[in-house]
Amino acid sequence: MKLIATEQERDLTDALRHVLTTHCTTDVVRRSLEADAGGVPQDLWRALTNADVLGLPFAEEFGGAGGTLDDLAVFAVEAGRALCPSVVLSTLHLGLAVDALGDDMHRKRLLPTICRGEVRGTVAVNSPYDATDVRPRLAAEPVTGPDGPAFEVNGEVDFVGDADQAQQLLLTARVTTYGEPDRLIGLLLDPASAGVAMTPLPASDGDRWQRLRLDRVRVAGADVLAGPTGDGLAADDVRRVALTIRALQCLDMVGGAQAVLERTVDYTTGREQFGRPIASFQAAQHLVADIHIAVQAARLAARSALFWLGRGRLATRETAVAVMHASTAYRRATLDAHQLHGGMGYVLETDLHLWSERARRFGVLGGGPDVAGRWLEKEIGLD
Repeated sequence: MKLIATEQERDLTDALRHVLTTHCTTDVVRRSLEADAGGVPQDLWRALTNADVLGLPFAEEFGGAGGTLDDLAVFAVEAGRALCPSVVLSTLHLGLAVDALGDDMHRKRLLPTICRGEVRGTVAVNSPYDATDVRPRLAAEPVTGPDGPAFEVNGEVDFVGDADQAQQLLLTARVTTYGEPDRLIGLLLDPASAGVAMTPLPASDGDRWQRLRLDRVRVAGADVLAGPTGDGLAADDVRRVALTIRALQCLDMVGGAQAVLERTVDYTTGREQFGRPIASFQAAQHLVADIHIAVQAARLAARSALFWLGRGRLATRETAVAVMHASTAYRRATLDAHQLHGGMGYVLETDLHLWSERARRFGVLGGGPDVAGRWLEKEIGLD
């Protein structure tokens, strides 16, 4: 793993930052979080599509840009920096899951539509409280439909992000057949299908979460991901997808923490107290220096996790370290930034709270530092 960005990564960073700075201002972010907003603005979605962001990690044969997870890592940092609406990230997560768990038929059918920006989607393959817990919450029963073999699915899944804006969901289910071991399968599902009910789950930051209730929902055989042999998905393959998503969220936290740090430096160097900039006071300098060190440690940990995940390793240990560093660094950055901004840092008219709310959400989604610590204990044999 290279610790210094290559020229290609620097060019990609500059290009992505330009797109997001132009089309994803804090005013846009505020509007996208309003209850009656349609989610991500069309101008931003179109700009990201035209910049090949939605196809960045996918092969050219499926309409992608032919990039890698390392390239997507660059976008994840910039997305966190700009507070890019979560449905963009959820759609990329859907593509990654289909690419990893589906066969060529699924990839050829779905990935080109994602790359062209025609489909918005989301994924729910793990517990919202623990990314390594991939036990399915849904039960699927084999049935015979008018178009051949199908599954009838029942159950409930909580905290499905952006499901109200999605045209495609990827969920997992357990198939129980008498006399055979249980199987784990993936389901590509239209949220508008008969039998799917959504209940909004309010969030403090205005983000969109849904509880999905499936009641006798029919899923055709062509929409089922059952592994290369058709006997079901391997739990570790699903877990690798979940950990990849969590590692990308860690990089999002790194980008957000870096943005908060830069805003704080700009403010403290310009704000004067007792006739001198408050950045000249040692107490303020120590806080800023500690934030910088924490952010850089989180960046290295998150890049390491994604590096190994992209090369086929499960990387539970590396992802655990990334979660512990990134969630702690982001939270520390926002709390110290509020303190250094003084009273104005605590009013909604300033933008700082937007990063604080994202830090709180991403810090615990899929398991916070305490949960990640248990992953690490198990990995090194201390549990």
